[in-house]
Amino acid sequence: MNVSKPTRVWRKRSSKVDLALFMLWVFLLSFVTWTFQVMTQDTIWSFVTDAPAQFQDIGSRMMPPAWASVHELWWPMWETLNIATLGTLLGLVMAIPIAFLAAHNTSPSVGFVRPVALFIIVASRSINSLIWALLLVAILGPGVLAGILAIALRSIGFIGKLLYEAIEEIDNDQVEAIEATGASRAQTMAWGVVPQVAPSLAGISVFRWDINIRESTVLGLVGAGGIGVKLEGALATLAWPKVTMLLILILVTVVFSEWITAKVRQKLI
Repeated sequence: MNVSKPTRVWRKRSSKVDLALFMLWVFLLSFVTWTFQVMTQDTIWSFVTDAPAQFQDIGSRMMPPAWASVHELWWPMWETLNIATLGTLLGLVMAIPIAFLAAHNTSPSVGFVRPVALFIIVASRSINSLIWALLLVAILGPGVLAGILAIALRSIGFIGKLLYEAIEEIDNDQVEAIEATGASRAQTMAWGVVPQVAPSLAGISVFRWDINIRESTVLGLVGAGGIGVKLEGALATLAWPKVTMLLILILVTVVFSEWITAKVRQKLI
């Protein structure tokens, strides 16, 4: 027996629905107009219209690159790599225990310790590395140490968040099997949890190291060491060919780190 589907009857929206939709569109249009006015209230439009000519002028000054200055840029770039690497390692040391405290299946106290660990992760992620660098330069003075600590403090939130999510997604059957043998909590963590999250931790660490290389190239703009110091000096003195050389060196370094990261992740996956 064939049962025919009920036909759908078209009905015009009620006047209340039409009015609500109209008011919603009016609100959205008003909001977009207001935000555009806020964004452009201090804009000097003569500068905007003159931007193509200025871009062409600066672009012509940036060529050719100052190839002869490359010999004085190797050490600042080495500092940048050290800032990224040491900052990542220090961030790992601090993020791993925080991640285990934040995961609901490994936290010793879901009511107190876990919220504190989650707050640390959120606080770290909400503050940009440049702001961390500004604060640390004011406290410790300019130099590489401020850059390393800025990268480390920023990395805690990234590594901690991804790691605690990986911990919460482990196979609990393996953990329960180890617990059934009479293993202690430390032994259960060492043999039931850590082996399951180790590949994820390695991938997260390499990924964060790649991000930190990019971020550490600009920390020198606020005095936190690295190639950014040279870039800030070249921009301040309008040495445009040297700026081009610095940008090329930064680009090559970032591409190289991206290649290393891709290779390592392929091995892990």
